[in-house]
Order: sequence, then C-alpha cells, then structure tokens
Amino acid sequence: MTHDCSFLEELPLADDQFSFAEGRRESHAADWGAQQKGEGVVPDAVVWPASTDDVSAVLAAATEHDVPVTPYAAGTALEGHAVPAHGGISLDLTRMDAVVDYRPDDFQIDVEPGVLGADVDDYVGGDGLFFPPLPSSGDISTVGGMIATDASGMKTVRYGEVADWVLGLEAVLADGTVVQTGSRAKKTSSGYNLTDLVVGSEGTLAVVTEATLELAGRPQQIRGGRAIFDTLEDASDAVFDAIRTDLDVARIELVDGLSARAANEYLGTDLPDAPMVFLEFHANHGVEEEIALCESIFEDHGVARFEMSGDDAEMDRLWRARRELAYAIQSYDPDLEPLHPGDVTVPISEYPAMVREAKALADEYDLPVPCFGHAGDGNLHYSVLVDMDDPEEVERGEEVYSLLLERALEYGGTVTGEHGIGQGKRGYLEDEHGTGAVEAMRAIKRALDPTDTLNPGKIFPETVEGERVRDA
Repeated sequence: MTHDCSFLEELPLADDQFSFAEGRRESHAADWGAQQKGEGVVPDAVVWPASTDDVSAVLAAATEHDVPVTPYAAGTALEGHAVPAHGGISLDLTRMDAVVDYRPDDFQIDVEPGVLGADVDDYVGGDGLFFPPLPSSGDISTVGGMIATDASGMKTVRYGEVADWVLGLEAVLADGTVVQTGSRAKKTSSGYNLTDLVVGSEGTLAVVTEATLELAGRPQQIRGGRAIFDTLEDASDAVFDAIRTDLDVARIELVDGLSARAANEYLGTDLPDAPMVFLEFHANHGVEEEIALCESIFEDHGVARFEMSGDDAEMDRLWRARRELAYAIQSYDPDLEPLHPGDVTVPISEYPAMVREAKALADEYDLPVPCFGHAGDGNLHYSVLVDMDDPEEVERGEEVYSLLLERALEYGGTVTGEHGIGQGKRGYLEDEHGTGAVEAMRAIKRALDPTDTLNPGKIFPETVEGERVRDA
C-alpha cells in the first residue's frame, strides 16, 4: 500500500530533511535482520528531523493524513523493527545526535536518540565514567534504538539492562504531543512509570527525542580471560554454579566449539576448538579473590585451562572474538545461512538444560546450531544454519528454531532476552504473556496511538496478517 506524503512539503522542514527519491527510500527498506533474509518494505518517504519540534510536526501531520511512521536510526535491529511494514514515512533520527547536557557530579548525561552508544562512553571517559549496559553492538547502534528495544549486553549480569539506566525521557506521541517522563532524581514514586512504559516499546508508543542516562564510575581493577572445558555441558554447568554462588563477575559468556571455529576463520584468531567461557571481573579492590573463587568453582566442573589477564590489548583481542561472532557465523559456510537470530533467556537454573536442548535438536535434525551468549543472565544466542536452496532443510531448520523458542517458554523464560519482538516473534507474544496481558498491551497502544500511526506491524500477533492494531 502506498501513501501520499506530499504534505511533508508544507511542513517547516528544510529541503534536505525529507526525500521521495527511490534510492533514499530503498536504503530505509530493511534493518540488519531483514537484510540477512532478503526482506524489506520500501517507505513512501524518508524524513530526517533535526529537533523535537520537527518530530512533533511530522507525527501530527502523519496522523492527520493517516500515514504510518516507522522510527529508524542505525538499522542494526534483528527482528525487523525499523522495516516499514505498511509503507509510509521512515523517520530517520540519526541527525539528532547531540549531547544536550552533561552533569558528571550527578553521574548523568542527556543525549538525543541518534547518539551512538560508544560515543557516550567516549564523551564521559575522561571523567572516569561509563554507560554500563551497552550491548555488543554499542559501537554501531544508537541510544534511541537501545531504548526502543530495552537492549542489554555482555555486562548485564552485573549492571542490568538499558531500562535500569534511563532516568527520564522526552518523547513525542503520535498526535505530536511532547511528553516528559521520569526525573533527574535517583528514584521517584510519582505517578505512572511512563519511562519504563516507553523503554522497550519498539517505537510503537512514542518517538524518543532525548534521554537522561545514568552513568557509573569505571572500576579500578579489570581482569579478563577465558576458561576452556572438555564439554559444553561442563561449561554451562560451571556458569550456573558460579552465578548460584553469587560470584561478582561483570561478564560471563558461553562460546561453543562451532562458534569458536567460526570466529577463527572470520578473524584469523587462534581460539581453541572447544567450549569456552569468557570472563571479565570489575572491582575497586579484591578482584583477585573473586577470580580465585571462580577458578575453584570451575575446577569442580573439570575446567581444562583457566587463563586471566589484566593486559588491555589481550582483553581487547579476546572480546573482539566474542563481539564479532554474529558476523563470523554469518560467513562461516558459503553454502549455509542462519535462519533467524535466536536470543532466548531462561532462569539461570535452567540454562544448562537450554544449552543441552539446543545441541540435542541440532543432532536430531542433523543441522549445525552454533550457540553462544550472555550466560550469566541465562541468555542463549543460537543460529540454525541451513542451505536456503533446499526447502526440506529450511523446513527442518524452522522447526528447530521454533522448538527452541517453545522450550524456553517451558523453562519459564522468554523468546527474546534483548532483540525484541519486532516482526519476527509476534506469533509468540500470547504464548509467553497470555491473552489477557496482550489485550492490556493493545489497550495501551490504542490509548496512546489510536490511529496506529507509530510503527504498525510490530509486536502484536494480529499484525502477522498485515492488519493494524486499530483494525484488530
């Protein structure tokens, strides 16, 4: 369906702030996940707002003309969040990339949504501060995108997710109304928590135009390394035991042997062809005691090698291999492609069982399923690799992918720990939350966006068939 977006010419926008050109529109037809699957929907126009007033004017006019609007930034999402499912306007927020205010004494920074996550760390680093919940893609993804999906990453086990570090927001509703949520205070019990409502809403409730982020002091002691195990079961059991012991660890990541091989081929590294746990400890004192405790726990699970270092260059090499795993797996075998990015999360007591289930299904269906992830918070990333030219193999792969989502729910977990629902996992929303909870979500959506202007086609099950929430 196409939409007439000529009303953009009547808004107070500069000529270079909107475009109907085919090339510009096609460049906003997919995010990273959709690109990997060869999917995408071309919007009817692209708009680059430079201010909150611009966003307000565009949304008010779009709602009046019944034109859907899909927020867009770096395009690094994996579940089709930034793909304009119903055409309309792609609202590209990358030009809103300013630091608005910085208060180091309060451990706070106010930024626009187009600021890259890594740039926040660079900006505050001179004062010994950092933004702890950055995801693995923090150097290429924006703060606005992280807020939209309530992103998290490798340090979640210690520092939590993005929602835990957002104090307040400036956001624009579908009708153009500008709202302020939250407070600069460390805590508040004043009224509904609209900040947490907007965080993780995937651009379906409001467009964030400014965020107040909380910062943390950089730890004085940082040590990183890896532990190598003979079996993946030993490695996952060791992680569970470490977390159950309340080990004070900042990162604890699981990497299976197949993922290690992919990283070696992609980066030219020399990781052992064996299951591994990558570790990083943060402390201002006593870090060696935590490392010693970890080693003793891992020894109970037959750890083959336990290697730690305080050398920054060595740690950078180690963590680069982990950060680049998604790309490494994508290019691992020229005849195989990953179907979908899995990011299930389960209670930590069920994590070893979840890992075993992934590998058992890989064997049963005779398909490679590399597994890695933020093991300390129960998050397992997996990819099912298939020959896309073999329909039978694709069908088997889809079954494995779906079975793992179902298993995660059976274990009391979630189908998405950090990527979000987007378009890819809409069919599982009611399975996870129940009909009543999903209807409550719909009610909130209809109340704040009755015309379903903002990012239609995302999150809700009925939009699998192409309907908008207002029509359901």
